[in-house]
Amino acid sequence: AVLERDGAPLLLIDCGPETLTRYLDAYASVPRAVYITHVHMDHVGGLERLFYRCYFDPALKGKVRLYVHAALLAHLQSRVADYPNVIAEGGANFWDAFQLIALSRGFWHEGLWFDVFATRHHAPMTSFGLALRGSFVWTGDTRPIPEMLAHVAAHGEIVAHDCALVGNPSHAGLDDLEREYPAELRSRLVIYHYNSVADGATIAARG
Repeated sequence: AVLERDGAPLLLIDCGPETLTRYLDAYASVPRAVYITHVHMDHVGGLERLFYRCYFDPALKGKVRLYVHAALLAHLQSRVADYPNVIAEGGANFWDAFQLIALSRGFWHEGLWFDVFATRHHAPMTSFGLALRGSFVWTGDTRPIPEMLAHVAAHGEIVAHDCALVGNPSHAGLDDLEREYPAELRSRLVIYHYNSVADGATIAARG
């Protein structure tokens, strides 16, 4: 997902294997800032390719911001950044290509404060959503999180929420959202991560 301001890209959320291709198609430039929700490979598998685009371009090297919760750093290091000799010639660290910004409660980006909050996806403290007060909430992959949304979505924010037709231990399902969230909050949900157009139509028909 890409957060835009005045039609221009402001912040890329996650970087999966095909993300950079789609981003370049849409904006004809490399993302200048990326927020990572969690480190499953469908969300970070494109960082190696982004490394090469940035590392060998003097205009980009060390300038693309990578916002990562401190609790994810060790996981991200082991999954993406720890491969020996990130370039064949040696002499390079994976993180040389980026401006790595570790965070906990949130972060400033382009004059805006973004709140960061824990979600429920696999193990505790391994997945984090994103919120801009008065504007939007992005849950990332999650089970229902009513206690978190009562706090970060308390000012009329649009809430982009993970939801499939049927939930599982890692992702919310439609029945989960109907059970856990009040009608007013459900009216502000924008659902994503469902499996098909037909599933999306079924979810929409349920309100």
